[in-house]
Amino acid sequence: MKKFLEAYVKILPNKLLNEVEENTPSGLSPAKKKKVIEAVYKEYQKSLAEPGESVGILSAESIGEPSTQMTLNTFHLAGVSEVNVTTGLPRIIEVLDGRKTISTETMNIYLNEPHNKGEDITKIAAQLKETAFESFINEIDINISSATLTITLDNAKVKEAELDMKKILKLLEKAFKGYKFSEEKGKIHIKPSKEENINELYKLKEKVKEVFVHGIKGLKQVIPVKREKEYVILTAGTNLKEVMKLEFVDITRTVSNHLFEVEKHFGIEAARQLIIDEINKVLDSQGIPIDVRHILLVADTMTTSGHVLGINRYGIVKEKPSVLARASFETPIKHLISAALSGERDNLNSVIENVMMNQPIPVGTGLPSLVTAGVMNPDHHKVLKKSKKV
Repeated sequence: MKKFLEAYVKILPNKLLNEVEENTPSGLSPAKKKKVIEAVYKEYQKSLAEPGESVGILSAESIGEPSTQMTLNTFHLAGVSEVNVTTGLPRIIEVLDGRKTISTETMNIYLNEPHNKGEDITKIAAQLKETAFESFINEIDINISSATLTITLDNAKVKEAELDMKKILKLLEKAFKGYKFSEEKGKIHIKPSKEENINELYKLKEKVKEVFVHGIKGLKQVIPVKREKEYVILTAGTNLKEVMKLEFVDITRTVSNHLFEVEKHFGIEAARQLIIDEINKVLDSQGIPIDVRHILLVADTMTTSGHVLGINRYGIVKEKPSVLARASFETPIKHLISAALSGERDNLNSVIENVMMNQPIPVGTGLPSLVTAGVMNPDHHKVLKKSKKV
């Protein structure tokens, strides 16, 4: 196959050539191999945009028009009834706006063997779930005479979570300063260092229940689900940093639906891929076919600066070099005054600013411009004078 690919080295991308070489069966005859590479070349030529084509407008129309037909379902069950995820138009808006706070944070945690076959799956799920101290409490009593809070623990749950009394006491001491903690016969006694009224003890009683004791912070719900031949853990909430530290987690496939968390831990290329995947996921669920090139253009535009930027005045619009283009979106007076104060110059290179100035836009036939150079022959002046007299 290499022999046939050599002729296309300069006219096809290396990545595409490598994919053709990897996926072409070795048993094919030379004639069929030639047909394969010719077919790939034809498809590649069809996928290219003509110079000067308004790809941005085409993408905006191609995504915007079908999206208006999208249902406004806010939530969708993520394979199980316990975990909801935002989908439909609200999710598209979240992604394209590049929002740092999203409605439902979720993770798909893939496991290494043998756990992905179901071994210790419930134990792993319990190990991941964020658990407050309330889950391990059987009873809380307040002794008014001695101003002491006494907590009776559920020993079975403490043992199941592989916790011990020393660890629990350390967590409580860290969470509450100014209190004395002691343990006696499986019970924890909490006494204020200074005298406090009864109301403070009742407040302490409620605060103690909320102390983080076990699991990974942020993972409020953890559900093991079987997908095809392996088990995957779905979560409500996300914490990539801590999950990636666990030995039984397959970090090459585990992903969060939070763009900025993915960008922080995996980089901008991973965030770009997540934008593509999340938009495709919503469109597929709604049965809306959109050419992937439009989605790729949107993802590239949002990530070309090296950081995820939403398609709004705080994101990519703010990065536009043209003053008039920025002013055409929102808050025009602010942009114009700011540009005037700093002496900014607009070279009118894009579509928006040329429309505003009533000039031909630099797309299609308006893209090329004629430039003349060199010294005119003296005889040409005589010809021009004669033509003017005529």
